[in-house]
Amino acid sequence: MTELGWAALRTPVGRLSVGCSEAGLSQIRFGGPPVPAWAQHAAGAARGGAEDHGGGKGHSAAAEQRDAAVAQLAEYFTGTRRGFDLFIDWSVTSSLQQQVLRTLFDSVGYGETVSYGALARRVGHDSFGASPPARAVGQIMGSNPIPVVVPCHRVVAADGLGGYSGGTGTEVKRWLLTLEGALPPTLDWDAACLKV
Repeated sequence: MTELGWAALRTPVGRLSVGCSEAGLSQIRFGGPPVPAWAQHAAGAARGGAEDHGGGKGHSAAAEQRDAAVAQLAEYFTGTRRGFDLFIDWSVTSSLQQQVLRTLFDSVGYGETVSYGALARRVGHDSFGASPPARAVGQIMGSNPIPVVVPCHRVVAADGLGGYSGGTGTEVKRWLLTLEGALPPTLDWDAACLKV
């Protein structure tokens, strides 16, 4: 796997880390970026140094992708961006994951929701000529390497909100859907901060 350049940003749903390759956005993680083994060893040898997230600074293609992703995510969380114009590096996904996640990315817009079953039907067919089961779509949403940008929070259960594996779970999903207007805000909803 290609080394990713990482950057972190603070958002109302907590800290997000963005990992980009030269091909594009590869990962978004809730919390800090992964610490490579070499950095763990170096940190043990020299505590208190500057934290490097594997991307360094400069004007490489990965750094440009990373900077664009961070800027667009910041705009999204302030409510000034409704769609992402980023290159996506799908190399860490299987064929079925890629098919389902691309369908989600291309067909479910800001403020919209879709059920797991309806998304499965949109995907169309797998190598056997049938739509993947809704349960498989749910598992793919739970393993989405690029949440928020590839909007797995917009996929809901037929009878309710469904689950969410990012951050504090369904509260993050509820907050994102409220930000987008897909859910009405509750009296205690604060666009600036999710209580974590």
